[in-house]
Amino acid sequence: MRLTIIQTGEVPEPLRDNFGPYHSMFERMFDATENGFSYEVVDVEGNSLLPDPSRIEGIVITGSPAGVYEDHDWLPPLRDFIRRAYSAKTPMLGVCFGHQIMADALGGDVRKSEKGWGLGRHAYRVAGRPDFMADAPEMLAVACSHQDQVIVPPSEAEVILASDFTPNAGLFYKSGKALSFQPHPEFLDDYALALVELRRGRAPDAVVEQGVSSFAQSSDSARMADYIGKFFRGNTA
Repeated sequence: MRLTIIQTGEVPEPLRDNFGPYHSMFERMFDATENGFSYEVVDVEGNSLLPDPSRIEGIVITGSPAGVYEDHDWLPPLRDFIRRAYSAKTPMLGVCFGHQIMADALGGDVRKSEKGWGLGRHAYRVAGRPDFMADAPEMLAVACSHQDQVIVPPSEAEVILASDFTPNAGLFYKSGKALSFQPHPEFLDDYALALVELRRGRAPDAVVEQGVSSFAQSSDSARMADYIGKFFRGNTA
């Protein structure tokens, strides 16, 4: 299966040389699942043209420093691409910003949360178990870095991952072809920790320190990556 990775932003400049682009993080994550996926990358923020979503095999929409409510030329075409992909039943995954822009395009409400920054490894309740998550435990701990949240999910979406801080952290859509998560299973701990440190002076000190200490708990990112791999493999034509 060939995955088209829609890159919607860059790694922050101070971290770029050490950690590389976001699409590489997803490629590494998927390669570790040994599903045999291949990849193409579309840099939508860099004004690359979006393909016809009915003619590609699978879609991954990355994170971004942008907000869905901001004024960027590339956002309206991306929303249209998501709607057409959903109508065409092309398998689609969104992570962080990707999670938010999918919800926004498909009728949900996304805003900067009054709860502030979510940083470090957060624990999420498994609120729904689609077939590819049938053996999921009660909780999954995965790194996050965000202020924006899906406040109201689209009517087409079921909440499958939740926490008190992020009630709509994972969405699975009624078509069976669209899946999204607020946390980042593609992040390795060294990058996730570097992101927390980068927020010093922007996020409250207590939130930063809690984010740093949160990495003492074990990660379920590999488990989540396996679920995502099963989602795409189950949707292979």
